[in-house]
Amino acid sequence: MKKLSILMAIALIPATLAIGCGGGGEEAAAPTQQADSAPAAAPQQAVTGGGAIAGNAKYVNGDPDAAIGMDADPVCASLHPGEVHTEKVVADDNGNLANVFVYVKSGLEGKSYPAPSSTHTLDQIGCQYKPHVSGMQVGQKLVIRNSDPTLHNVHAMPSVNKEFNQGQPFQGMELEHSFDQAEVMVPFKCDVHPWMSSFMAVLDHPFFGVSSEEGSFGIENLPAGTYVLEAWHEEFGTQTVEVTVADGETAQVSFDFSPGAVASAG
Repeated sequence: MKKLSILMAIALIPATLAIGCGGGGEEAAAPTQQADSAPAAAPQQAVTGGGAIAGNAKYVNGDPDAAIGMDADPVCASLHPGEVHTEKVVADDNGNLANVFVYVKSGLEGKSYPAPSSTHTLDQIGCQYKPHVSGMQVGQKLVIRNSDPTLHNVHAMPSVNKEFNQGQPFQGMELEHSFDQAEVMVPFKCDVHPWMSSFMAVLDHPFFGVSSEEGSFGIENLPAGTYVLEAWHEEFGTQTVEVTVADGETAQVSFDFSPGAVASAG
């Protein structure tokens, strides 16, 4: 009996091993078969380069920026101890011009640039939009905030994208939005405070900049190539210039909106 029991146990070992190994093999094969039938899409890659553009915007002999009267809303008036200006023409004594939006208008055809994960913010501070001029990408998240203790309403007036108009009666309120088409520019206003305005460009690429109070602007990581650069200003219109960018180098550009002046690249 002992011999028979031993022989039966030995005979059962291969079957037991076969059952255990066979089950594990089927589980391991399943993901491979699923991956073969539905391959994952390759992630979209942004095109980057090693060139840059640096420049300056000017406007000489211009009228000074107009002052704003905020007496219609005592809350707004109380937020400013001094004079407030429209920000339509912001130029210093040397003619350096702020709030000029500069972007690559052409030369990027066929390249793809996914929307960044960062958020673009438009704030309402002191009953003025901040920033006055800005840019973002198609599909990027826009957050519009009311930082004032008074009622505002955000009225976007695009010509390509969908118009929207939403009230923000309380301090700290935020709304989120995104644009699905490129457009230069999208005007914003507040129907409660008629002096409030902002302009936002929506682009399908990240190569743009806004001139500072010193008139300077810059565009980085631009692939080598020849481009048409456009500068936009709310009062003075647009200027364009052709510029060639080389890897590892910075091309210099200037836009002069003074009467009779022209844009230049060098």
